[in-house]
Amino acid sequence: MTRYDGDGAEVEDTDDWYEPEGAPTGGTGPDGTDPQGSHPQGSGGGAGAERTFPALPPARGRGFAQTWWGRAWLTALEGTALDAQQLKAGRRLARAGAVGAVSVRPGRITAVVQDRDRTAYRADVLLQELSDEQWDRFLDMAVERAGHVAALLDREMPPHLMEDAELAGVELLPGLGDLEPECDCGAWDHCGHTAALCYQVARLLDQDPFVLLLVRGRGERVLLDALQSRGGPPAASEQRPRPEGVDAAEAFAAGGIRPALPGVSPLPAEPGVPPSLDTDEPPSAGVDPSALEFLAARTAVQAHRLLAEALHDGHERRPAAPEPTVARDAVRLAAGEPPRAVTARLADGSGRGREGLAVAVRAWHQGGAAALTVLDEEWAVDAESLARARAALQSAWAESDEAERPVLRARANRWTLDGGRIQLRLGRDGRWWPYRKERGRWVPAGGAAQDPATALATADSEARTEARAEPDAAAGRPPGT
Repeated sequence: MTRYDGDGAEVEDTDDWYEPEGAPTGGTGPDGTDPQGSHPQGSGGGAGAERTFPALPPARGRGFAQTWWGRAWLTALEGTALDAQQLKAGRRLARAGAVGAVSVRPGRITAVVQDRDRTAYRADVLLQELSDEQWDRFLDMAVERAGHVAALLDREMPPHLMEDAELAGVELLPGLGDLEPECDCGAWDHCGHTAALCYQVARLLDQDPFVLLLVRGRGERVLLDALQSRGGPPAASEQRPRPEGVDAAEAFAAGGIRPALPGVSPLPAEPGVPPSLDTDEPPSAGVDPSALEFLAARTAVQAHRLLAEALHDGHERRPAAPEPTVARDAVRLAAGEPPRAVTARLADGSGRGREGLAVAVRAWHQGGAAALTVLDEEWAVDAESLARARAALQSAWAESDEAERPVLRARANRWTLDGGRIQLRLGRDGRWWPYRKERGRWVPAGGAAQDPATALATADSEARTEARAEPDAAAGRPPGT
């Protein structure tokens, strides 16, 4: 199915509002009826059938599509149109009620659209009809699934109906490039008038998916008669088919029988892409769209990682990870390279400040939550762990001369090399983490190692590189030249 990134939550643009001449102000609904009992013209016939829906009232303060199939219709428009300004103009025209009565017939939708200068244009949107063979396949599929017919009679288009139709080789919803525009204004691509017509049709589709089926070539009456002739359920609403499911008595009798669980779905190759929040309308007060987009993207990455861990062999034997604190989760988010404004908010919210958050992000990149714990915690080493740590330090330089052995001063779980610029930190899991001092602050210098000599060499290498870079930077030379 198609993902929709459109205007389902638009609000009215008051700066550009206008009232076209003759625009309806109320009383007509998207299903083509009004309180006085008028109905769409025409019938639900076959080839040559036509339905005409009265002009809809202005869509003030609401989106054009509320259903997933209505949004998919707009995706076909917005994913194809080359000029975003024309789409914006079309939304304003449709929102203002500038689209007249909409005529729907096989392969074509037509309406007169009144431009901002009061000029009227005939706008047409063409969609290829399904072939007789495709309709036969669709009808055969629908007869086998009575629930599909019941859904259509309820003016619903469930996703599994579309999926079953696609499996039968029938594409009901338009894809990118399928909505072909024709307009009196002479535009060769979608103009504001044809875009306005498409936005208005999305409102009609929300209320009656048979509008889509008519554009594809068959009206409601013909479709239901064809289904009944193939052994499908009667078309009368009072004789609707029995809903899909299991009889309650049968379900109770089989209560002790548990069906087999479905197989585990494969891990997606990469995290999903959240929808774009870049719309033509300004955001509500206090809402930062870029921050929301970043948060959604990082949530998708985290969900993908957790799913990968859950699918890994032996995951059920691992202890459950503790829930992260807000301050710690802020570091995880900051490690995802958010926009500058979001980074500033994370620095304040975490209580670390800008520089402290940068150091924490560096630790996160070195080893995730475990590395962050080593950065933040200073703990007293118990006697048993201290004995193992000292044995590891002695073993690391057992074959070195006395002069070559480093002199380390211990405090809690931290061993600092003489000179005060390099430090080893012992994690609670027995691994050693290298640190070095930069501008008076201890910062991570690499990942954890089981051997303290390896960790010390990593920190020493980083410190030497930094020391060489400082005079080069002062002289304006590239490092190492």
